[in-house]
Amino acid sequence: MSSSSDKRFLPEGRHLLMGNIAMVEGAISAGLTFFGGYPITPSTEAIEHLAKRLPEIGGCCMQMEDELASINSVIGASLVGAKSMTATSGPGLSLMTETISMAANLEIPFVFCDVQRTGPGTGLVTEPHHNDLGLMRFSGNGEFQVIAIAPMNCQELFDLTITAFNYAETYRCPVFLMSDAYLGHLHEVVNIPPKEEILKRVIKRESPEDAPARVFSYKDRETGEYVIPKPPIMGTDYCPGLFIHLPHGPEGLPTPKPMEFMEMMIEKIKSNIDKITMVDKYKLEDAEIVIIAYGLPVRTSYRAVEIARQEGIKVGLLRLITVWPFPDELVKEVVKDAKAVIVPELNYTGIIAEQVQRVTKLTTPIIKIGKVAEFHHPDDILKVIKEVAK
Repeated sequence: MSSSSDKRFLPEGRHLLMGNIAMVEGAISAGLTFFGGYPITPSTEAIEHLAKRLPEIGGCCMQMEDELASINSVIGASLVGAKSMTATSGPGLSLMTETISMAANLEIPFVFCDVQRTGPGTGLVTEPHHNDLGLMRFSGNGEFQVIAIAPMNCQELFDLTITAFNYAETYRCPVFLMSDAYLGHLHEVVNIPPKEEILKRVIKRESPEDAPARVFSYKDRETGEYVIPKPPIMGTDYCPGLFIHLPHGPEGLPTPKPMEFMEMMIEKIKSNIDKITMVDKYKLEDAEIVIIAYGLPVRTSYRAVEIARQEGIKVGLLRLITVWPFPDELVKEVVKDAKAVIVPELNYTGIIAEQVQRVTKLTTPIIKIGKVAEFHHPDDILKVIKEVAK
């Protein structure tokens, strides 16, 4: 009979997996032992699958009475040393924002998969809509930074979920996986690496042998660098004596200087943006027209670039894998000589297009291609490319 540790990993090789299932199998491979959630379309397959899988490896999957209880159970589990996560959709995220901001204040690591659906309100529960990007970035009161990652296929839902857990452990902030109704329900082949290879990638949740006096992040006064200690584990020596969600210093004591606390919450992420940012630069070397995309629209953007190149139009693609924090300087460099920038998004307003516009020359056209509950076709993007290239 296999041990529980063996059951943690799927057999090496090719598996046909639904996106939601690929995501939670990635979470299990990353060391997930607690999931707190509430069923909501289109994320429900995640909790259904984990209800079976987590008990097999000695973990716990709890269906809570609502989204408020779900997110609170997640940060409670994380505080006692469990790698934890939840998955929901936009209405659930809306209910969870207060606790997310509290977790950011206390630097409690957890992962949040938002399988986005059309809003506002109840919306269309089976249709995709990347309308939660702003809510992810500003998920609660106060000022703090989050990390948000945008997979584009089922393989990345597996791989980047492991990355998300590593970011949560390293930077001690909320880490979002940006999925949606199409991606979460897509079925694709996922290559599962050997468990030895996976284990090399995973950052474990461990307490230092010698518990430092400072268990919260702080700015080193001598070097000016931001120091992020390992997450505390309640019930061990590696835990602050006081655990309050007020502006606090590295020892956990309330601080009379909340500005210094806010600076740390933001700069501990921004100062590491080069390590956090993941992008793919595709045929940008001589590009006169630049496409900037993330998530599902990337798939058709690659195809549009290929067709345009065959017709002699110099187009390139900057794919944002990490969406938050937004890589201002990198984008600024990529678009500085562009004739035009095209941003296809699964939302109407152009949430990321606004960020691109912020760092682009005023004379450079920023062309938004918005879709809601409808997948971009390469021709949608190619039509705009040809209009710009005239």
